[in-house]
Amino acid sequence: MKFEVQENCLTIYLPDELDHHNAEEIKKKADKLITREHIKYVIFDFADTKFCDSSGIGVIMGRYRKICMLGGEVWAAHANERIRKILKMSGVLKIMQILEEEA
Repeated sequence: MKFEVQENCLTIYLPDELDHHNAEEIKKKADKLITREHIKYVIFDFADTKFCDSSGIGVIMGRYRKICMLGGEVWAAHANERIRKILKMSGVLKIMQILEEEA
């Protein structure tokens, strides 16, 4: 996983599997950057992600709550069909938008 800050936007490049094995590390690093860099927008980049469990959904929901209190937004990028289905079934798509690819 990789974190990139540009102005007040944090992009989190998620790992192959977003699960309980790496959720805590992602939470800690993201929260530290959100506070330190005055982040208002978070983009979760799912380009390499093939699996997401409830811990992964928790990572997204927790960052959404934090960013929402700051008046910001949370987005998903490069979500494949499987990830989109997981996000939809979990209700996460009600709180975040998917950045669509330009053709």
